[in-house]
Amino acid sequence: MDAPTTTSSAGNDGTGGTGGSSGDWGWFTPSRKRDEDAPQGPDQEADRSAPSRPVNPIRPVGTGAERRLPAPAPAPARAGQSEPPSPGAGAPPAGNPPAGNPPAREGEEHQRPTETPGAQDVRPAGLFSDGSAGLFSDDRTASLDAVLIRRTMAEIEPIADKVTSYFYALLFVQHPYLRPLFPAAMDSQRDRLFRALLTAAKLVDDLDILTEYLSGLGRGHRKYGTRPEHYPAVGECLIGALTRYATGTWSDETEGAWVRAYTTISQIMIDAAAEDELRAPAWWQAEVVGHELRTPDIAVVTVRPDQPYPFRAGQYTSLETPWWPRVWRHYSFASAPRADGLLSFHVKAVPAGWVSSALVHRARPGDVIRLGPPAGKMTVDHSTDNGLLCLGGGTGIAPIKALVEDVAEHGRNRPVEVFYGARSDHDLYDIDTMLRLAQTHHWLSVRPVVSDGPTNGLSGRLPDAVRQYGPWNSYDAYLSGPPGMIRSSVDTLRGIGIPSHRIRHDAIEELVTAGD
Repeated sequence: MDAPTTTSSAGNDGTGGTGGSSGDWGWFTPSRKRDEDAPQGPDQEADRSAPSRPVNPIRPVGTGAERRLPAPAPAPARAGQSEPPSPGAGAPPAGNPPAGNPPAREGEEHQRPTETPGAQDVRPAGLFSDGSAGLFSDDRTASLDAVLIRRTMAEIEPIADKVTSYFYALLFVQHPYLRPLFPAAMDSQRDRLFRALLTAAKLVDDLDILTEYLSGLGRGHRKYGTRPEHYPAVGECLIGALTRYATGTWSDETEGAWVRAYTTISQIMIDAAAEDELRAPAWWQAEVVGHELRTPDIAVVTVRPDQPYPFRAGQYTSLETPWWPRVWRHYSFASAPRADGLLSFHVKAVPAGWVSSALVHRARPGDVIRLGPPAGKMTVDHSTDNGLLCLGGGTGIAPIKALVEDVAEHGRNRPVEVFYGARSDHDLYDIDTMLRLAQTHHWLSVRPVVSDGPTNGLSGRLPDAVRQYGPWNSYDAYLSGPPGMIRSSVDTLRGIGIPSHRIRHDAIEELVTAGD
């Protein structure tokens, strides 16, 4: 959901009503009156205004066809309906939003999407083209709303691409004035917003985790200009997409569950953004003051923010360049907070990497970029004397270096073991810096690990190298790097006895969408 949920208000003035058979829905009220009056797809006139439809209950957008929608047990089945029509009856065809033909997905090696607390356990995987497994089995302890929501998600899992495309088609056709707030090409955006909405809906019973997850998103969305009055239309289009495709599990009860969940989701984000607005800007301007090319495709970029930028070692930020407006990418800070206020990032240019290529090959001192707020929880717990086991692959060494500096500044002399992985010795672009730190601090050990070709360090895969040393029972693990390395390293560390709560890494969102 690292993209704006910029949508229109429930009514012309952003207000909404309450009532309806599905419960008190608060300000979340739809803006279309009749299903048959809704636009019939993205190819229709974008500025055509559809009249308002009844507020309660929310009916499918874009179809007036009667549907038989048996409710999941234990809710009673709807009466008076016997046979369902064909899934496509009366509905606009699914399709990509009117955003042109986007290029291939950007594959930046170390961009860091918005972090999901406990993400390895809660993200609704399997809905998108990443090939991950689904997580939508019913839980006997779950509330009825949660059960209904998860059954809907299980039904749309095999056709998630169609549902996502239809969602954006509705959003941009019914609210075309919002289209300029999104990136010109929707290649990386397409899955992200819809995926995050489903993630949040699945967490409906876990209010603490839900609030933590959504609060970060709400704060981060300020940089897009998202306002409270924008949220209702996203909810309407979400419901429209689900009613269009989840015909086997949809019912008035299911619809009510989704509306209640979305109302909670949006209110948490609105409250977090309002609180953040009192203490921080939506974004920072930052001037490039240093640009060092370490390899032909890796640069260390140093910037000076226009005002103090508070963050912690191990965190990351979102970054927008002047060459690709509204295209934000995530990068880790490559150092602990500095007295001079400068910030550094390690950037690797990758094929089709718009932002990464611009930062490596085009950015020069004097250029001005924009920074979003800091985010992430891969930070050091200074209340314990546990050692740190740090695995950094590729440009993932950047936040590891920041963590080492953070430990040094706190003066606790905790043991820190760094395994720095790369394909070849040539790719160990920051090894000299790390070795100098090891010479300065007796509690720090740095081991380079190379997977391909001859090396002066360790040979093989990074997780295998870690397994050769140890034991690591008294260490907290920190992992940063490409998704495959993170996955295999997590498996290895769990296998050698490090509990999951002591393994910190980029959220599972990054493991799947690191190419966004």
